[in-house]
Amino acid sequence: MSTTETSLTPLPIVDVHVVLRTPDGKILLSQRGGPYGYGQWHAPSGKLDPGEKPAHGAARELAEETGITTDPARLRLAYTVLHHQGPAALRLGLFYLAIEWEGEPVNREPEKCLDLRWFAEGGLPDDLIPYPAAGIRGALTDPGGLAHHGWPAA
Repeated sequence: MSTTETSLTPLPIVDVHVVLRTPDGKILLSQRGGPYGYGQWHAPSGKLDPGEKPAHGAARELAEETGITTDPARLRLAYTVLHHQGPAALRLGLFYLAIEWEGEPVNREPEKCLDLRWFAEGGLPDDLIPYPAAGIRGALTDPGGLAHHGWPAA
């Protein structure tokens, strides 16, 4: 590469996801009602706001979507997914495990969410959106791990 050429790597979009887990091993999932993944399941999640600390963003998204509140300091980063969404689109998914919270889940975004439902950890639905599925399963089985999802074969 010459000195006049530059190689640009796209900055990733940072997504924060919350794997809300009960003491008896149930996981709260939401069923998508928007165009991306319509009818499929995923954990409460969203994009990190500019300047926002990831755990704070995760707690914010959880409250916005479900009404459940948690102290960001109580969230534990459980898994990371680097999702290759296309040639110029990367997503960095930070999956937080929450085992302490307040409130009962309520669908606070009915225009985006068809349903909120608890699933047994060993009985997650088959129709999870693939990218969040990698992070949810990783958070439950390989805490601290990293997955590269959607990357082309080398």
